[in-house]
Amino acid sequence: VAEWAYGVTDWFEQGLYLPLYSFSQNDGATFNGFKIRELFVRPHKDEHKFFYGVNFEFSVNQKQWDPRHYTSEVRPIVGWHLHPIDIIVNPIMDTSYVGGFKSLDFAPAVRVAYNFSPKWAGSIEEYADYGPLRQIYSAHDQSHQVWAVMNHEGKYVNIETGIGFGLTSASDRVTLKLMVSRDLN
Repeated sequence: VAEWAYGVTDWFEQGLYLPLYSFSQNDGATFNGFKIRELFVRPHKDEHKFFYGVNFEFSVNQKQWDPRHYTSEVRPIVGWHLHPIDIIVNPIMDTSYVGGFKSLDFAPAVRVAYNFSPKWAGSIEEYADYGPLRQIYSAHDQSHQVWAVMNHEGKYVNIETGIGFGLTSASDRVTLKLMVSRDLN
């Protein structure tokens, strides 16, 4: 997916994920929809030991991607720069707007990174989905993935790559990620 972002101010960024697509053995390449992102953060977070923010995502989904046509996510961001270690916690809440607050789904993420230098970092990340707040899934039905990730900030491009391993039967067994970004300023 291409993620387009524009820093409106030093505390507000607007983004667009377009196009969302995937490739599967049965369907081949499919268009899955798009997301609009609104990010509010503490300005100049790198200058502070404690930082925070909140990210709102609003999605329009195709049925092969998600049976719910409209979904959204609220991603609070809480973090600490403990030099050379960073800790970031995201107590994420997902919703499909069906059933009001009863449909809120708890899908937290945690990242602990070690900064080898200003340009290189390695991290362990965990992504989970505990299910709806009104009735958390049993441990067997929850999704939990642990990731090993490397980040490099280059002169022209930034690269994040990693491998994730599912810890429960509801998780993907192995997942790879590669993100390449470029600041257009």
